Amino acid sequence: MFKVFNHWIRWRPLVQMLFDFSFVIVGIVIAMMWVHNGLPVNHKQVLLFAALLAASMLLINAWLGFYQRLSNRTPMETRARAVLSLYVAVPVAYGIYALLPLTGVSREFVQLSAMSAVFGMLITRVTATQASAAGILTRRIMVFGIGDRALAVKQALNKSDQSAEIIGFFPAPNEEHPAVPSDAVITASRSLTQTALALKTDEIVVALTERRGGAMPLHELLDCKLQGIRVLDLASHFEQTLGQIRLESLYAGWLVFGDGFGQGTLRTVVKRVFDIACAIILILLTLPIMLIAAVAIVVENGFPVFYSQERVGLNGRLFKVIKFRSMRRDAEKDGKPVWASKHDDRVTRVGKIIRKLRIDELPQLFSVLKGDMSLVGPRPERPFFVDQLTREIPFYAVRHSVKPGVTGWAQVRYHYGATVEDSAEKLQYDLYYVKNHSLFLDILVLFETIGVVLTGKGAQ
Repeated sequence: MFKVFNHWIRWRPLVQMLFDFSFVIVGIVIAMMWVHNGLPVNHKQVLLFAALLAASMLLINAWLGFYQRLSNRTPMETRARAVLSLYVAVPVAYGIYALLPLTGVSREFVQLSAMSAVFGMLITRVTATQASAAGILTRRIMVFGIGDRALAVKQALNKSDQSAEIIGFFPAPNEEHPAVPSDAVITASRSLTQTALALKTDEIVVALTERRGGAMPLHELLDCKLQGIRVLDLASHFEQTLGQIRLESLYAGWLVFGDGFGQGTLRTVVKRVFDIACAIILILLTLPIMLIAAVAIVVENGFPVFYSQERVGLNGRLFKVIKFRSMRRDAEKDGKPVWASKHDDRVTRVGKIIRKLRIDELPQLFSVLKGDMSLVGPRPERPFFVDQLTREIPFYAVRHSVKPGVTGWAQVRYHYGATVEDSAEKLQYDLYYVKNHSLFLDILVLFETIGVVLTGKGAQ
């Protein structure tokens, strides 16, 4: 785990991407070197073609989730995505190839070698993805604590991180009644350091319910760190491994004295320029789609095409958000705001389609140009719900310290939600974004948003 432009990156996906990149390049080059009958080869052109094809395959594979550390897909589902990747890769490869001035090389031979390399790479990626899902690639975690917070670590990792293996829970001196399974509690016959080394621990997560009264053995934790074992408190553990800041492990001092939450002038200017440039490009590219959506809405349910709602933006300022209308005109006929549910019967047939493909969100690009929204940020919520959520969820107002976004870290990391509990889960990702946002993270979110749209993940 290491930090790149404020965002925590795991080394395994990068190794996988580098392997796939080199696999395609080497596969094409070897095929081209395996020349019979004196076939002439322009090595520079072949290398350029191989590099471009490999880069396009990385993008396609990332969109389809082959580099995600979490995968609960069956082997059949993974193979289906590999087939889809291959079908997408073929026209991309031909398009790249047609743009390159390859001369003196058999086009059929290049195409065959490129497709062979791509097919071989997908076979290895399917195998690696299922190996990760089976728990072959794991890191060994020992939790220091046996109380409710230790149980929260177990539940979160079991649900969200298949690469983590909890090898046991080491009890603190002042913890007597375990909340975790008793058979997972490590007998404290040896010191914390000796136990960690004996169990070949990669990481220790400090999850104590009570830190006072000598419960925190600082010297032993320091010894573990000096022995090469990562030692993390609860908040830092969830931030680095899950890309979220867990509310139950959060306290104001950690927010105040920790790093992040930078809102400097340079970052604001860069983000604004990036928003304007991307919004203009996306509007031009999606204008035909928006016109078709508008006509379909009118044909099915008449006017209006758009609907606007008051939302809470930067620093609590109210603004109007505009979306394509996906519900009946009488969706809130009694005037009281209602959570939109996953299978909402108020949604029209056209509305179901444009929601699934996120087309209903496209008019918000004009709000980005206006400056009310950013391309990436926490999704804006209605004032009625903001008041409710601020009362019920700690630190909810922190998400309003940045501009709301058309898409966001929570949207690509969590399924669609329509309850207070779902809002609390999403807030944990929003807090991570507010703390660590950068141009790099914005690009990553936009990149993953494409994958969410392609796969229908989280669609209503």
